[in-house]
Amino acid sequence: MSKASEKAYDEIRAFLLGGSVQPGAQVTEEQLAEIAGVSRTPVREAMRRLENEMLLVRSASKRIFVADWSRDDIDEMFTLRQMLEGHAANRAASRITAEEIHHLERVNLELHAAVDGSPPDIPRFLDANRVFHEIITKAAHSPRLGQVLSMLVEQPIVLRTARHYSIEDLRQSARDHDELIAAFRAGDTAWAEAVMGSHLRRAFHTFADAAELTGGGPSSSDYGTEAAE
Repeated sequence: MSKASEKAYDEIRAFLLGGSVQPGAQVTEEQLAEIAGVSRTPVREAMRRLENEMLLVRSASKRIFVADWSRDDIDEMFTLRQMLEGHAANRAASRITAEEIHHLERVNLELHAAVDGSPPDIPRFLDANRVFHEIITKAAHSPRLGQVLSMLVEQPIVLRTARHYSIEDLRQSARDHDELIAAFRAGDTAWAEAVMGSHLRRAFHTFADAAELTGGGPSSSDYGTEAAE
């Protein structure tokens, strides 16, 4: 990608993930070009990349919408994450270094501190959680796995619904991380994979329930109606 396209991609992606635009909202090339501060040509290239990452969706009439997620979409996303991150945890348990385990522990201290705040510091929690999982993926030593996972982890639905975590949800997430670290210290691949699986399945139910409470933009049927015009 050109520098202008990279700039457009970074600016538009930050806009989509920042929570200032509702899922299902229509966006235009002109609007995104203004946000990115570039011409429409690099915006088109950035938009194609964001469509591949499922952050934008294009209707049959070529209109562009911010991706919205049904409960089935969220279930599929977390099922894929469970398979892939479970595999990553399994690989990491037999490959992770002592230095990487220490890094996990430091990051998890940040996550615990965010959870223990009054009120909990959600942005700090999200940042620590992201880094924690990135360390595990890196320790799995599979660049292909990391590339695929990057498309599933930072979806708008994740950032939007994370703000509706209960205190107990946050604490349970921190406890899951504690157990993952214990599994890595033991070098137990099956334990690490099992904890990651239950961690993500629990997260699915939290996210799905929160998404239903918060609502959002048009449903998939709304896209279908628009496409039929």
